[in-house]
Amino acid sequence: MRQVLCPVCATPNRVPEDRPPAQARCGRCGEALFQGQPVEVDGAGLTRYLEKTRGGVLLDVWAPWCGPCRMMAPHFQAAAARLEPDVQLIKLNSEAHPQASARLGIQGIPTLILFRDGRPVARSSGAMSVEQIVAWTRDGLARG
Repeated sequence: MRQVLCPVCATPNRVPEDRPPAQARCGRCGEALFQGQPVEVDGAGLTRYLEKTRGGVLLDVWAPWCGPCRMMAPHFQAAAARLEPDVQLIKLNSEAHPQASARLGIQGIPTLILFRDGRPVARSSGAMSVEQIVAWTRDGLARG
């Protein structure tokens, strides 16, 4: 059984493997657990995702002034629809949350970090297309 956070209220929810994930709803607020789009997090939200999620989490560390970050944003958005429910996608604004970025050792943006069960299994810096994000993530999960 996987455990994922609700993208609306951040409540941990267990998702049985034998049920269709598209129908999974939060036990607290009733919202869909998989909405096909990344969730913006702050430092505390990032910690919560990594501590409470059992499965894959793909983090995009970005900043609003970063051209490559803005270029990759729609690709990351589109990748969410292709990677969920296997992976939850989250975004961290490094400018707004510099302490969280520093804890992750971010040296350049955009940076993608793939986590499985709260531990990092792959990291890549630089903009990617939708196809590259999806392939890189699936490869990282297979190896990690």
